[in-house]
Parts: sequence; C-alpha cells; structure tokens
Amino acid sequence: MAFVSTTAITRLVNALTQEELIEDPNDLVATHLLSLAQNFTVGTQRFYALYLLSHGLIKALLVIGLLRNKLWAYPVSLVVLGLFIVYQLYRFSYTHGLGLIALTVFDVFVMGLIWHEYRVVSFTPPPRDWRR
Repeated sequence: MAFVSTTAITRLVNALTQEELIEDPNDLVATHLLSLAQNFTVGTQRFYALYLLSHGLIKALLVIGLLRNKLWAYPVSLVVLGLFIVYQLYRFSYTHGLGLIALTVFDVFVMGLIWHEYRVVSFTPPPRDWRR
C-alpha cells in the first residue's frame, strides 16, 4: 500500500463495488468500503504502511528466536504481541477499523499457539542420554 497512490486505491474500490452499488445502493459492505477508500489519506496510508512493516519485522525477529528454540523468545513474543494487541484495541477505540480487529484476533490466536508451545518446551524434561 505504501507504493500505491490513494487515488489508485479509490479507483480500485470504485471498480470493485460499482456493480453491487448499482444493484443495491444501500449495500452495507460496498458503501463502507467506498467510504473508507474516499477518506483514505496519505497520512493514513503512511501510518498503516509503517505500522504493518514494523509489526512484520518484529514478528519475523521473534519467529527466528522461536525457530531456534530459544527459551527467551517465548515470553518476549507473548509480551510483544500483548503490547501490539493493547495498541490495536486503543486505535480501534477511536477509528473503529475492522482491520485492527482482524489483526488483533490473529495476534490472540498466535499468542495461544506460542503459549501452548512454551508450556510444552519449558516443562518437557530433556532427553536422557541413551549411552549411559
């Protein structure tokens, strides 16, 4: 989205919703999407691009720690995702953006997976040395 103009976004949404709005001018999804596209500013675009980029980079670094079975990565991941969730809910409280809710639900799901894996990894005794 950072490389696409707001005008191009508006044109795309117009093209995608045009037929539906001709059929039903009060279509909830189509009118909502069109309204979002028309009110999508360059500042909003930059915020979302920066937020999603930082969100992805931080998660990628945490995933590297998780894949390398670093025990510290589990609680750090839970804390970082928790902070993202708190911020996303804060933003949602005044923007009412459904994308934030979708991202939050996904983050909660990932937190559940991380918590489960952390419990398995941290409470599983190390394998016994078979040579003894």
